[in-house]
Amino acid sequence: MSDRGQETGPHIPVLINAIIKACDPVQGRWLDGTFGAGGYTKHLLDAGADHVVGVDRDPLAFEMAAPWVGDYGDRITLTQGVFSKMDDYAQDLDGVVLDLGVSSMQLDLAERGFSFMRDGPLDMRMSQDGLSAADIVNEGAEEHIAAILFHYGEERASRRIAKAIVRERTLEPITTTLRLAGIIESCLPRPKPNQSHPATRSFQALRIAVNDEYGELFQGLMAAERALKPGGQLAVVTFHSVEDRMVKRFLTARSGNQANANRFAPETEKLPAQFTVKSRKAIAADADEVAANPRARSAKLRVATRTDAPSGLVDAKALGMPTVEGK
Repeated sequence: MSDRGQETGPHIPVLINAIIKACDPVQGRWLDGTFGAGGYTKHLLDAGADHVVGVDRDPLAFEMAAPWVGDYGDRITLTQGVFSKMDDYAQDLDGVVLDLGVSSMQLDLAERGFSFMRDGPLDMRMSQDGLSAADIVNEGAEEHIAAILFHYGEERASRRIAKAIVRERTLEPITTTLRLAGIIESCLPRPKPNQSHPATRSFQALRIAVNDEYGELFQGLMAAERALKPGGQLAVVTFHSVEDRMVKRFLTARSGNQANANRFAPETEKLPAQFTVKSRKAIAADADEVAANPRARSAKLRVATRTDAPSGLVDAKALGMPTVEGK
């Protein structure tokens, strides 16, 4: 599993050329469900989209877009919200694009609390409201913290780290990113050259929990199904294995290609397919893109075309979505 979370630098939209190629011709009305720095929106408009609805839960995204968004006149509509509700913001769309990585503009600001490389308040809230990472590590039960680290970060030392967090918070509340990173580092071996920072998985797990990222993705895929018109394109860029598995299983199920769980069971009636998958294999960045943009090295793109079959509901368990109960 990889997370682009801690690499910073100028924002370059990952796999944007692959998206434009896979969705050619880009035209009509699109929704960019993860507006961020606006890179996908700009490229979609330049490639031929008539209009793009840019959605982001972070108000900072729109503040930063103010200097350039006017250049596109009425071809951009900005909406503060979550992409899981995209069908409330737009309907009959020709395309939806989702980039599930963390925005570099959030990582670059120490006060947002996403990065273990910069000291700042332990926050991690994309919307800047609600439960923070500090709330979880200072108030959560040890078992709950361990479950978050294990299920959302695939951290094998989750119990050891959770125990250390609870011990340290009794001495003094854990309120900064570097203090938490130091606690995590003390529980793990020193990384070898070219290995990721020891806190990578734990910070990813807390970020996912704070922002309900897997729940957003699950609901967002169904919202895209409702919002797209027949022939509309869905393009999703993921950065680690759990997200990619969820997207792959969703598209497999909704394209009518889901196999029977038991080969001895009677064949179930095939329902109409809501999507046609463009490629069974995910699209990855080529060597040139990875060299120019290291964030792209773990990225995977999946693209599908909406059919005219009615939209419906999907079982989260069928997508392999990790869940953590309790507090």
